[in-house]
Amino acid sequence: MRTPLGRRRPMGCSEVALVLQSYVDGQTRPRTRDRVTEHLGCCAWCAYEAATYREIKNALARRDPVDREALARVRAFAESLLRDEPDGTPTA
Repeated sequence: MRTPLGRRRPMGCSEVALVLQSYVDGQTRPRTRDRVTEHLGCCAWCAYEAATYREIKNALARRDPVDREALARVRAFAESLLRDEPDGTPTA
């Protein structure tokens, strides 16, 4: 969606959540990558989730055991998106 000036509106947490894994894996298009990067720069919650995904990805790449706490955080984040926004506000 574009703003009246023709600029894309910032991505919301729910939109970022849909592409976050692809973003971390470097598999998004440049425009999507830039929009996610912009969102992560101003949303501590999503930035934390991106760091968690990276932590899990790096552990798997090293063949280290995945931190169960990190895995639980990712699951909780996904469940929160199904219920509410990450900041706790109900979705419409």
